[in-house]
Amino acid sequence: MNARVSRLLVIITAFFAGLALCLGVILFVGGRGAGNGVIQAAPIGGSFHLIDQDGHSFSDQDLKGKTFLVFFGFTHCPDVCPTTLFEMSEVMRKLGPDANRTAALFISVDPERDTPEAMKDYLASFDPHVRGLTGDSAALAAVAKAYRVYYKKVPLEGDDYTMDHTAIVYLMDKEGRFVSPFNMKRTAEVAAADLRKRL
Repeated sequence: MNARVSRLLVIITAFFAGLALCLGVILFVGGRGAGNGVIQAAPIGGSFHLIDQDGHSFSDQDLKGKTFLVFFGFTHCPDVCPTTLFEMSEVMRKLGPDANRTAALFISVDPERDTPEAMKDYLASFDPHVRGLTGDSAALAAVAKAYRVYYKKVPLEGDDYTMDHTAIVYLMDKEGRFVSPFNMKRTAEVAAADLRKRL
């Protein structure tokens, strides 16, 4: 199987994993107000302790009082990740000064390659409000589990590999609670206006 076919399979798998997560999210949100006897999904999000692209410790406590966006990916991602980070960057730019009242997180699912230095170099192409977070395998596995994120290492030709992963942007409220998937498939102006209302 050549690298192009492998990448296509990864994208298709990530799409269906994301679709399954979206359905789970809809069931979770729809069941919030349900009465007794209704099984509700586990909450999305939670505490974490990671390292940012500047090598500083960063945790969920640093986000208290801020509505924020979360996206999981990796720096060697060929298309989905840079596209999503570009869209997030455009939203931050459209927010103007209000961008300082929110946060946009890019959390790695590839601890083997995504060191703080690699994250910093990669994020230099995006808006400075997008913060990259990484850590060891255990720390990243814990935060991925808390956010119900699927990810898997996929071998390519030679010794190379890619990562199959959930590709959803999470909107979290000021208490770190999940609100909904944040729709990036609209104009940056509309997305920014939606986010601004929640700040």
